[in-house]
Amino acid sequence: MKNKIITHFEDKTVLITGHTGFIGSWLAILLNELGANVIGYALPPYTSDDNYVMTHLEDKITSIIGDIRDYNNLNKTFERYKPEIVYHLAAQPIVRKSYSIPKETYDINVGGTTNIFEAFRKSKSANLMINFSTDKCYQNREKRKGYKETDRLGGADPYSSSKACSELITEAYRTSFFKHNDLQDAKKVSSIRCGNIIGGGDWQEDRLIPDCMKAIKNNKEIMIRNPNAIRPWQYILEPLRGLLMLTEKMEENDENNLYSSAWNFGPNVNNTYSVRDIVTKFFDNMGTGSFKIQTSQVSDNLHETNLLLLDNSKSKRLLGWHPVISIDDAIKFLCNWYLESNVNYDFDVNQINKYYNML
Repeated sequence: MKNKIITHFEDKTVLITGHTGFIGSWLAILLNELGANVIGYALPPYTSDDNYVMTHLEDKITSIIGDIRDYNNLNKTFERYKPEIVYHLAAQPIVRKSYSIPKETYDINVGGTTNIFEAFRKSKSANLMINFSTDKCYQNREKRKGYKETDRLGGADPYSSSKACSELITEAYRTSFFKHNDLQDAKKVSSIRCGNIIGGGDWQEDRLIPDCMKAIKNNKEIMIRNPNAIRPWQYILEPLRGLLMLTEKMEENDENNLYSSAWNFGPNVNNTYSVRDIVTKFFDNMGTGSFKIQTSQVSDNLHETNLLLLDNSKSKRLLGWHPVISIDDAIKFLCNWYLESNVNYDFDVNQINKYYNML
């Protein structure tokens, strides 16, 4: 893998909030393999089957169980471990759950983001931070074109609006405290907005692939609310590769704040698929499973987006990033993870190496 990525992260201290989560655990493994000194700060893993648990990641990195709403503890972590790079992934990540816990969602996604930026601002060691955000931060108008980084932010549900707020916090801190072109040591801040990420080791509630796996384990049909909904599905290592590429660009030369900005990482607009497509492909690869369409009569009538696409042209043009694997290959990767009887750290590394060999 190091032949595919320069050893830019070797011996650097990197703090990841949300490292026990699905995406955070894969990022921690990736950085650990690149020689970084990885510090994780997060709540305990969601289930005993999570990627973080299965890979025994706590034995490979420095893992701190903590809440990003606890500013004092977060600040002490910065002071003790002196990170140079910060990746903020900790969040309440479930759209429908945000309806039942709106205040907690805002406390975590807005208050927690403020805490991490404030700790970053005061840190003498940290000089680069990227807020790992979501495609749902855009005000969705169900348009057929992908949203650009300059499009209006918004959200019809607590989760989406909280992530839009997180983006506004990112921009406010960048503009108020870190936008100093004349200072070589000025702190650099970006955010990345990713599509619907799929991969092995995700067991969160109310997500498509985990729900499919739970249905298989319980020998039940999965109920699909909106089979024709279009989402920007992508394999987990696609946006993480973009994250690393952006980090390198930000650190190498960003005198004009060209790279300290917002970035979309998603599939090409002509390579998007419906919920029905993904479920069908997943069950075909798993060799089992079935689904049933939920009727409107039993729906809870919560707002749900039907069409969501991302414009990735900025990342292609300025970073040289582009999607490299098909949705079929992505689903094969994640199905291999769930079908493996002995998932461990080396198994994840092997999947990472296979992915990078496809570049």
